[in-house]
Amino acid sequence: MSTSIITIRLGTRASALARWQANWVADALRRLGHEVTLVPITTTGDQQTDAPIRAMSGVGIFTKEIQRALIEGSIDLAVHSLKDLPTDPEPHLALAAVPSRESVSDVLVSREDVLLEALPLGARIGTGSLRRRAQLLHLRPDLTMVEVRGNVETRLRKLDEGQFDALVLAEAGLIRLGLSDRITQVIPATIMLPAPGQGALGLETRSDDAATRGAVEALSDRSALAGVLAEREVLRVLGGGCLAPIGAWGRILSSGKLALDAVVLSPDGQGRLAATAEGEPADPLGLGRRVAQELLAQGGAELLAAARHP
Repeated sequence: MSTSIITIRLGTRASALARWQANWVADALRRLGHEVTLVPITTTGDQQTDAPIRAMSGVGIFTKEIQRALIEGSIDLAVHSLKDLPTDPEPHLALAAVPSRESVSDVLVSREDVLLEALPLGARIGTGSLRRRAQLLHLRPDLTMVEVRGNVETRLRKLDEGQFDALVLAEAGLIRLGLSDRITQVIPATIMLPAPGQGALGLETRSDDAATRGAVEALSDRSALAGVLAEREVLRVLGGGCLAPIGAWGRILSSGKLALDAVVLSPDGQGRLAATAEGEPADPLGLGRRVAQELLAQGGAELLAAARHP
């Protein structure tokens, strides 16, 4: 690992949450003595704010432009919400570090502080995630799902205006933005597994940039890295993409084992397949492949085909 002091150009989306994440990484690198300059970049997902996320073509709608800037050399480091980063390897780029992870949970934010199980029949729930939609409908098929886009602040404003009765958001984002007081309920993992990589940051560099890689590797958390690598391998093997109705949660148990739970659902939530296994933290990819193969053996490919062609 390099210990030399360097200057790093850090690329980031311009949303408040993306800026928080970028500033957190920049401050951590500055504490190590490095100089960091933030470079704002607008992505396809930021530009196309009206269309449902799942209707937008391709993968990496929140990452491709930043990755292109990295490849072209206009930035040295990209900070991603790891759940947005495609699992297919990008030539010439490397996931150099995953810092300590924030909460992986999804949360309910309701206008009247009503818990999920107490929401009235047919309550309108705002979410842009097929994963969240399917898991909610599995529990409560009566709920009405309403497509919502925009940053966290925009979604909360729409809730306050009465466009829906409740929102489902990532707890990590609300914590990072200082909005934890808006949380009505942390949804248990038994009801809703997170997106692969949820709550984690992915620090990406060019593969051949040893200096930057060496600098950011000092920020990596081994437990968080093992968990997200297992989750992302499930997603890669299933071939669902980051917008698919797939949930996965990898974490180190008190026994020292790496545990992995995963789920695949049909878009309407009526079909649900689950798998769980434990393995060694040193082999997260092997554990991820094992869980994914179990889901495929149960018929996971058919459920994902239904999600791609509703």
